[in-house]
Amino acid sequence: MKTILNIIWLILCGFWMFLGYMLAGVILCITIIGIPFGLAAFRIGIYALWPFGYTTVDRRDAGAPSCIGNVLWLILAGWWLALGHIFTGIALCITIIGIPLGVANFKLVPLSLLPLGKEIVPTDQPFATR
Repeated sequence: MKTILNIIWLILCGFWMFLGYMLAGVILCITIIGIPFGLAAFRIGIYALWPFGYTTVDRRDAGAPSCIGNVLWLILAGWWLALGHIFTGIALCITIIGIPLGVANFKLVPLSLLPLGKEIVPTDQPFATR
């Protein structure tokens, strides 16, 4: 079932959100200071491409730098990526078959707003941290 949902997701919205995250990652990687944010954008972009079967967990070793980084991320890229998820989620919820995909889009909004200090793990290992 996860594979079928991922394929439908990829066709309807995953590829476009992936491109948005890749664009944000490339723009953020232009400066040395933006490289950690660009890497976070690439990581979330891959998750946005194929999200079913994965979840996010808080990293226990994330501290104050990730909090400061999240504020910078929110200003630089987070707000417009979150808007992309919100608008796509609303569009998908118009149809009955798109409701699970719309809900998945809404679940990606908090991650797109504040990604630092989070880790993407398979759903069968939600407590695994590095």
